[in-house]
Formats: sequence, structure tokens, C-alpha cells
Amino acid sequence: MSEDGSRVEQRIRASFAKQGLMTTLGATIATVEPGAVAIELAPAPTISQQHGFVHAGAISAIADSAAGYAALSMMPMDRGVLTTEFKINLLAPAAGDRIIARGKVVKAGRTLTLAQTEVFAEQDGRSRLIALLTATLMAVEGRDGIAD
Repeated sequence: MSEDGSRVEQRIRASFAKQGLMTTLGATIATVEPGAVAIELAPAPTISQQHGFVHAGAISAIADSAAGYAALSMMPMDRGVLTTEFKINLLAPAAGDRIIARGKVVKAGRTLTLAQTEVFAEQDGRSRLIALLTATLMAVEGRDGIAD
């Protein structure tokens, strides 16, 4: 990994560590690459819904964060990132040994970035697409309280 890539990864991981919700969910960053971030989640009763599946709120949260951090990885170091909107399609119940949200930048702009996250449930070596999120993210500069 290049020195710039290493700095970007450190930036993303440090910012992620500040997210109380990700800690509460037990989510971790699996990979960071320019324009792509993967976040993992281990299913647990504390993040389930009434049928035992991982709650859609938890799925949406890791999908949004994966898209946001993928976008941030493409932004200058003096910018922060905020989601301005997202849409998620829940395609199948979130059940398995591991849930992984793979966010990637579709188009990076100076102010707005379009990103997409595919969320998979993994079970017994098989991977199944369970959700698809599309998000618009805004680069924020010089605004109080918005920093990595």
C-alpha cells in the first residue's frame, strides 16, 4: 500500500472508531481501499428483530457507513463527509454467520459523491446478497463539528 493509501486507511479507521453506533452494533472495518470500504457485522441477539434476523436498522447503518467511508477515502484530507440521502432495498433476511457491507464510489465529485453498498450474508462458505444501498454524500469543509 502506498504512503497516501496508508494515511487514508488510518484516517478512515480513526474516524470509524469514534462512531458509537458501530461500537454498539459490534461492527468492524474489514478493508479500506481508495473508493471502497467493507464493514463486517457478526449477527447477535442484541441486534436482531423479532424473527431473529439482523434488524434492518443495523443493516442500513453499516451500509450507510460503508458508502460514507468509501466516499471519504476519495476526498481531500481537509474535508469531512455527511450523507445527504440514501435508499436501501432489502432483498432477503439478514441471517448467517457474518454480514458484510461493501461500499464503493460510483462517481466522486468535488461536492457530491454517489456511492453504492452491497450487503451480503455469509453462511457455510456461501454468500447471498441481502441488501443494496445507493447514497449521495457531501464533502464538508470548514464547518464546526464536521471533521474526521
